[in-house]
Amino acid sequence: MKTNSHNTPVWKEIYTQSSLSEELEPLGEIAGNLWWVWNHEARELFIKIDARLWEATNANPVLMLQSLTVRRMEEITADRQLMEEIRQVYEAYRKYMDTAVDKTKPSVAYFSMEYGLTHVLKIYSGGLGVLAGDYLKEASDSRIDLAAVGFLYRYGYFTQSLAIDGQQIANYEAQNFSHLPIRQMLNERGEPVILEVPFPERSVYANVWKASVGRVPLYLMDTDIPQNSEWDRSITHQLYGGDWENRMKQEYMLGIGGILLLKQLGIRKQVYHCNEGHAALINAQRLVDYIADDKLSFEEALEIVRASSLYTVHTPVPAGHDYFEENLIGKYMGGFPERMGITWQEFVDMGRENPGTHEKFSMSVFALNTCQEANGVSLLHGQVSRRMFAPIWKGYFPEELHVTWVTNGVHMPSWAANEWKRFYYSRFGKHFIDDQSNPDHWENIYRASDEEIWNIRKKLKEKLVQYIKGQFEGSWLKNQGDPLKVVSVLEKINPNALLIGFGRRFATYKRAHLLFTDLDRLSRIVNNEKYPIQFIFTGKAHPADGGGQGLIKHIIEISRRPEFLGRIIFLENYDMRLARRLISGVDVWLNTPTRPLEASGTSGEKAQMNGVLNFSVLDGWWYEGYKPGAGWALTDKRTYENQQYQDQLDAATIYQMLENEIIPLYYARNSKGYSPEWIQYIKNSIAQIAPHYTMKRMLDDYVSRIYIKLAERSASLAADNYAKARRIAAWKEEVAEHWDSFTVESFTTDNRPAIYTPKVGQVYTYNIVINRNELRGMIGAEMVVAWDNADNGRTELVAVHPFTLISEDGPRLHFELKVAAPEAGLRKIGYRVYPLNPDLPHRMDFAYVRWITLDY
Repeated sequence: MKTNSHNTPVWKEIYTQSSLSEELEPLGEIAGNLWWVWNHEARELFIKIDARLWEATNANPVLMLQSLTVRRMEEITADRQLMEEIRQVYEAYRKYMDTAVDKTKPSVAYFSMEYGLTHVLKIYSGGLGVLAGDYLKEASDSRIDLAAVGFLYRYGYFTQSLAIDGQQIANYEAQNFSHLPIRQMLNERGEPVILEVPFPERSVYANVWKASVGRVPLYLMDTDIPQNSEWDRSITHQLYGGDWENRMKQEYMLGIGGILLLKQLGIRKQVYHCNEGHAALINAQRLVDYIADDKLSFEEALEIVRASSLYTVHTPVPAGHDYFEENLIGKYMGGFPERMGITWQEFVDMGRENPGTHEKFSMSVFALNTCQEANGVSLLHGQVSRRMFAPIWKGYFPEELHVTWVTNGVHMPSWAANEWKRFYYSRFGKHFIDDQSNPDHWENIYRASDEEIWNIRKKLKEKLVQYIKGQFEGSWLKNQGDPLKVVSVLEKINPNALLIGFGRRFATYKRAHLLFTDLDRLSRIVNNEKYPIQFIFTGKAHPADGGGQGLIKHIIEISRRPEFLGRIIFLENYDMRLARRLISGVDVWLNTPTRPLEASGTSGEKAQMNGVLNFSVLDGWWYEGYKPGAGWALTDKRTYENQQYQDQLDAATIYQMLENEIIPLYYARNSKGYSPEWIQYIKNSIAQIAPHYTMKRMLDDYVSRIYIKLAERSASLAADNYAKARRIAAWKEEVAEHWDSFTVESFTTDNRPAIYTPKVGQVYTYNIVINRNELRGMIGAEMVVAWDNADNGRTELVAVHPFTLISEDGPRLHFELKVAAPEAGLRKIGYRVYPLNPDLPHRMDFAYVRWITLDY
């Protein structure tokens, strides 16, 4: 033992925490499960336990309970009424947890880089993560047998603060895992479960943590442990941090490590769901496992993997996807082709739109090639995604692709304010929570009095104002320089004013600058003393996005000008707690993206659950959701190709609608202090829009439209020792080998002179004879009708008319088509042949196609 000869103190940090008494142990059990996040009775109980400590711990019940004094615990146990409330909440929690999963619905493994479950657990950055968190909560409520996989980030996404000049400062603050609602997974000997993941020339190790999201387990990998080098410990340091190699390591760990983790835990599911392309490599590991464990060929294994996999895309532009250089992919995935029984070229081509080229490897393309199903996250985004991915399946039009959509929703119990939840539960019936997407329940809003609706809205506006004053006074005094200005801003925040909120990631396509296009006109709007109006902005820009950070700085500079002081407000560090206050406390939610770059957007859906009216571009979910008399919309039509001109027009439209529609409607107040017409808008919004954008509806859509289809087909392919999978793989191999061998022997029509000028309504008969020659598989033929759309420069599909097989003569197939021209106009006609197999889920599963030239 070394002694200290310098007589200087030698310190070691220790952390003391309370140990709950036996009577209070139920509180610890509730705090350790994220069920409390969306159950207001549990949150209110924690506030009653110690309101001051609840705020001091940033509404973290785990840390709060660890910080309770012995005296306070004794006071709690002596308080009969409080102990009875603990008993009742715990009883409700146990009843919820002890309800079995619904075995009639497929089981699911879900993979995502981020999860927004609570502001306490910093493993999310924005909309993608919050959606994933809402998905897990509803999966729990709906009793889905689901296991999720992600990362436990040491620093997570950054905490935002602002310099005096308005420049964003990104602060990465380490999470203390012992203070979080998670627990480390232990083996039967009580030792930490360690996951070993083979990396190039080494293994990377991870601790495994479990976050209980109600009934759903979320397994989180943590590489920041002594067994790893500093180079690998940082894999789970930051969400979306580091260089491209670190991103490669994260996606390798999520995909390869995620499957190995479930395998180590003995978890196997029917459906494997990739939330974005980050998780695409799960299917590389699954392929290897089927080949090694079940002795399948690569082609056979691909049938099984594909039939049980779903890829959800959230990005509307190609630049938003992850592309990796071939040498970087080779560094990490170079050993996989040999284990799969294929060549490196065959493997890397699975991630390229154009196989055989030197394109970068796209995780999204790999996901599409290894997942039977794929979907966008709104109706419009589904259309955009089909166009974006069309180059992968050459010979087909975007409209023909299998890529579908499931419009995003939000978890109502998480995002509706307590005041609204109590209202809904009391007015919509006891079965409402289990049947949220049924519009009949929401129609009951019309039976409520206008005063009741207005009183809820008033209370939530006042809570928002108090929250802003309580949470931001200190930081504003620190970074705004002039304390008199801060006091002036705080005094001017007015709950009786029309409050308009704008909160989202500060990417340039979100166009947060639009409101500030004409500052003179904006000044006249916000300085009308008769009709006070205030704009509240919040949001983060990615640390590497200089344009987004510059936009924040610009808005803050404008907000400090005398004419806008206290009327344009920017709230720093947008997180889930601030979001919950903002989307329930403003009157109008503003969204101004460049169409069609908003894949879905869910902040407006959250506002919807709180009687907040949307004012948005017709993009994302609002393209479907907008109803006249229930909100306001900027047109989806583009007037100018020049984006600057379009922005100016859209800004002028915003000012005009504020001046002539929104502000007059809000201030058309009666003697009771509210506008009956405004309340009618709120009722229309809740009755006509809200039920269609719950997470319950979204999850039901996934189950009914995708999960059941995947579970049933994958089970069919796996039955009898993978008999059908083997047959399909053999059929595909035969067709691929002989695809170029078939020939068209004849083409005839009953009216050859009219073939170039068919008359509308007249039926024509076409006959084709195709000789398959060496090709044994069945084929189909079809006429394709298209037209050149001068407005967008694209050739677009009009109709597809399949030929009918009328006879077979050895290898010869005789096809006939009877068809009439439905309308006059210039059209393009072509003919194509494709492989035909009723066991395929869709054409893109085996997208061989040959367009044929016919001699008229």
